[in-house]
Amino acid sequence: MVTRASTAITNAHVVPIEGEPYDGTVVLADGRISAVGRRAKPPRGADVIDAEGGWVLPGFVDAHTHVGVWGEGEGWSGQDTNEMTDPVTAQVRALDAIYPGDVGFTDALAGGITTVCVNPGSGNVIGGHCVAVHTYGRTVDEMVLRSPAGMKSALGENPKRVYGDQKKTPSTRLGTAAVLRESFVAAQNYQAKRAAAKKSKVPFDARDLKLEALAMVLDREIPWRQHSHRADDIATAIRIAEEFGYDLVIDHGTEAHLIADLIAERDIPVLIGPLIVSRSKVEVRNRSTVNPGLLARAGVEISIITDHPVCPIGHLVLQATLAVRDGLDRDTALRAITINPARVLGLDDRIGTLETGKLADLVVWSGDPLDVMQRARHVFIEGQQVYSHSEPAG
Repeated sequence: MVTRASTAITNAHVVPIEGEPYDGTVVLADGRISAVGRRAKPPRGADVIDAEGGWVLPGFVDAHTHVGVWGEGEGWSGQDTNEMTDPVTAQVRALDAIYPGDVGFTDALAGGITTVCVNPGSGNVIGGHCVAVHTYGRTVDEMVLRSPAGMKSALGENPKRVYGDQKKTPSTRLGTAAVLRESFVAAQNYQAKRAAAKKSKVPFDARDLKLEALAMVLDREIPWRQHSHRADDIATAIRIAEEFGYDLVIDHGTEAHLIADLIAERDIPVLIGPLIVSRSKVEVRNRSTVNPGLLARAGVEISIITDHPVCPIGHLVLQATLAVRDGLDRDTALRAITINPARVLGLDDRIGTLETGKLADLVVWSGDPLDVMQRARHVFIEGQQVYSHSEPAG
C-alpha cells in the first residue's frame, strides 16, 4: 500500500491484547503503528479521528476460512475449494483461486476482521497450500501476508465419502491414514534424492511440485493444518505427526476437549470452530460453545474460526462472545481472535496486538466487541481506512 499521511485515533479505550487496556491515543504512520499510549499525541498535520470513548483493538484474525474461493450462492461457478480429482493435491494453492470481489471480504471488514487464512477444502486427504491475506485489496497479490501459510489436510468423513463414492482409495479412515503415510514417505525419498544431488554438485532434474510442497512441511517451513473433528481422528493426526516430525495444527477440533491433556502436553494449537453450525455430520455432533473454555482451561492454545461460509465470517466475534457466556475467559476469547491465530499463521511479529512498529491493522468499535450490540465503526489495514459504518438511510 502507498505511503499515507499519519492518522491519530484519540479519546479511545485501547485494548492492546498484550498488556492492560487504557484510555489514550493510537497513531498510525506509513502503514504501521507509530505511537500508542495514554500520553501519545497526534502529530502535526495528522488526520484525527475522535473515537468518542469507543474501543480500539487489533484487527481480528480468522485462521480458517474459504472466503474468496467459495462464493456464497454461486453454485459450481464460485466453488474452487477442492480439486477432487486426486486425493493428494499438495501442489495446488488457494492463492490461485481467490476472488477479491467476494462479498465475504466485505462481510469480514464489517465484522472487524482484517486478516484471514484462506484454505483449500477438506474433500481431499491433502488439499494444498493455504494463504494468509488481508481482507481488502484489488488483487490477491497485494493482499498476501504469507504464502504459503500452511498445508491443508483432512481426516474423518469428508475424504472417505468423496473417494469412496468414486470407488477409489481412500474409502475408510484406514485408507486415509495410509495415503498420508505413503505421501510423506515419497516426500522423504524426494528430499534424500535432492540432498544427494546437492552433495554431489550435480543438477537435480527430477522436480515434482507435489513432493516439493510436502517437503516444505517436513522441513518445518510451514505447519500441517489437519482438519479433524472426532477425538480418534485428532489422535491419528498426532500419531502421524510424531512419526514424520512436522508442526501440527488441529483445525476444527470439535472433540478436542476429550483428549485436551494429550494436546496440551504436546503444545499443539487448536483452531476451534465453527461453533454456530448445524450438526449436519456425525463427527460434529459434539459441537458446543462450551468446548473452547474446556480446551483453554486444560492449557491448550485456542483460536476461534468460522470456516466461512460454513459459519458466516461476520459471526467470528459472536462465536467468541457465546464461548465467553459458556465459560471461556474473556481475555482468552480476545486472544483467540487476534494474537493466537496470528501466531499460528506465523504473523505474530506483524499483527495481532497493538504495539509500536506493527502493521496498522486495527478497528475502532462503538464499545466492547464482545457485546453483541456493538459494531465496528472504522477499520484500518496498514493505516488505510478501508471500512466505515454508516447507518441505513431513512
